[in-house]
Amino acid sequence: MAKKLELKKLRRQCGMSQSDLARRLGISRPTLVKIERGERPLKLAEKQRVRELFELADGVAGAGDLRIDVPQQKLEKFKQVLLYILEKVGSKPNVGLTVLYKLLYFIDFDYYEKYEEQLLGLTYIRNQHGPTPREFVQVVEQMKKDEQLEELNSKYFKYDQRKYLPLRKPDLAQLSGQELAMIDAVLMRLSDMTAFELSTYSHGDLPWMAHADGEEIKYESALYRSDEYSVRDELQDFDDAAGMDSLRELGPMSDEEHNYYMKCRQRSKRA
Repeated sequence: MAKKLELKKLRRQCGMSQSDLARRLGISRPTLVKIERGERPLKLAEKQRVRELFELADGVAGAGDLRIDVPQQKLEKFKQVLLYILEKVGSKPNVGLTVLYKLLYFIDFDYYEKYEEQLLGLTYIRNQHGPTPREFVQVVEQMKKDEQLEELNSKYFKYDQRKYLPLRKPDLAQLSGQELAMIDAVLMRLSDMTAFELSTYSHGDLPWMAHADGEEIKYESALYRSDEYSVRDELQDFDDAAGMDSLRELGPMSDEEHNYYMKCRQRSKRA
């Protein structure tokens, strides 16, 4: 049986005002007040919009689902990775909320498959349209308050789309060369796909297939991917090509740069 949505608690956990949530649901603030007081039930379309907004699976109660279990250090890294993604591909017309969710998923799970350690460590839930990061809404609301990014509502063909634009540069000092190489590889491979194409593609990945709707997708399942989705070999080719391109652009390395590059290569080989 589906549990009751705790709308007021969801809104507060995400740091949203009543006016902001009412606007997103297409209702007036007084109407939202009545809904939160239990004086007026959510209509079917409104309930679906709430589930889409907070990325809740059917049958999942909302309030507990937005608890952030990711360490603070990883959350800071997530913010910088998101800013980097938005800087690189956020202006593409196809890159809205759904595409961002899938790009983050493949960055995290590709990295885990390749190195058997977490890059961001976000919690991904299996939902109808593919894996969704549970912490995204709450963290992005905070980033909007801190003026790190802004949210825009637009259209992609006939579909409503939520886009995010960065308001500051990412702090790349928080990311290793190995991590940046993985992010760039995923963006190069997937960032031109539409939301429908990426959702469909994610449904063929074993981690999504191995879990039921509403379940947390375990990182360890990435180790059993099919050849079509595995990145254990292809990332090495990307590293080699990217390294050669960088060398040609930058010219001769300093001794310090060369030593750093060789350390990165050694860590990659050990992994």
